Amino acid sequence: MIRNLTLYPWLKLTQNLAFWQATWFLYFQQELSAAQAILLYVVYDIATTVLEVPSGYMSDRLGRRLTLIFAAVATLAGTLLLTVGSTFAVFAGGQILLGAASAFASGTDTSLLFESLSAQSRADEVEAHELRAWRFGFSALALSAVIGGALALSSGALPFAAGAVAAIALLLITLRLEEPPHKRPSGDRLDDLRALRGNFTHPTLLWIFALSLLMYVFSHIPFVFGQPFIAEAMAQLGLRAEAPLISGFVSAIMMVLSVLVSLIAPRIRKRIGLAAILLLAFAMQIGLVSALALSGSALVIGLLFLRMVPNSLSQPFIQARIQPLLEDGTRATYLSLQSLTGRLVFAATLLFASGSASSDANLSFAQIHTIAGFYALAGGFALIALAMTARNARLE
Repeated sequence: MIRNLTLYPWLKLTQNLAFWQATWFLYFQQELSAAQAILLYVVYDIATTVLEVPSGYMSDRLGRRLTLIFAAVATLAGTLLLTVGSTFAVFAGGQILLGAASAFASGTDTSLLFESLSAQSRADEVEAHELRAWRFGFSALALSAVIGGALALSSGALPFAAGAVAAIALLLITLRLEEPPHKRPSGDRLDDLRALRGNFTHPTLLWIFALSLLMYVFSHIPFVFGQPFIAEAMAQLGLRAEAPLISGFVSAIMMVLSVLVSLIAPRIRKRIGLAAILLLAFAMQIGLVSALALSGSALVIGLLFLRMVPNSLSQPFIQARIQPLLEDGTRATYLSLQSLTGRLVFAATLLFASGSASSDANLSFAQIHTIAGFYALAGGFALIALAMTARNARLE
């Protein structure tokens, strides 16, 4: 278990060496079209969605280590396909594999951490370990964003090739993990379903479930539409060719800011409370999406630096709050259901958005403004509802 705790930050680091994060849309758009680039993200989300709950059950039944090994293998295979691909079908295959990798890792990695701590009677340290792993992961995202943006200037496929190398390192780390002791599913599906149903009637878990769903959606809106926004803004300045490198630097800065904010996040949480810091994080996400809806100025690119700050103000605290409330036998299944719901909602909205996107040209400012505007309006109503119900959620 001590080895697991030592390896866990490095596991998160290699998981987050996503060299393509700031250039994938530009690459797919260049090879195919704007509409197909959006659809490829939908393919990724659908693949993750289909496998979310089965992978969570697999993690609970077969173990954390084996599930994380499958995730690493799928990442390696997916990045290799996206490196050599040139058609929608091959790209879709790569996206399906990356979606599978995300599903296998979702909830399994954090379950491994909590159970490794619990085995040493150190479960109360989970928040500190989650924050440390968060810093490792986002440092990796920052580094890989810059490198990936530079690589994409030569070829849009090179960031995925670098991702394949990182996946090999990830696989080597997962092979060194030890399975933590945890209660397996009972074998009685009715008992397991009753345990899960209890989670969805718990006021704290229910409120955080709704918030996590919404924050997943609003975190990924700038992820999908930020890249074409940067490309259009750079085109106004005569610098469209430099968009991949600029996007890489923007992603790197947003990750660095997230790491820096995570250093002071515990003090903010202690000062204003859990409910307030979570609502603040969600409000920041809505504000960023509103900026994409209201302006086409290159100055908005500066606001994209803040994209991951809400996550550093919320995700470690969410994990630390819900883990003690979950049962070992259904922990990963519950977390997968939570992720599944967010992905379903986001994929459904993206399918709608792809219908208004161009099929043979770059995504325009007008289209981005329209799509982001609908998201921002819905987010405002959701924020009001969450604020009104926070007191009854008993978050503290």
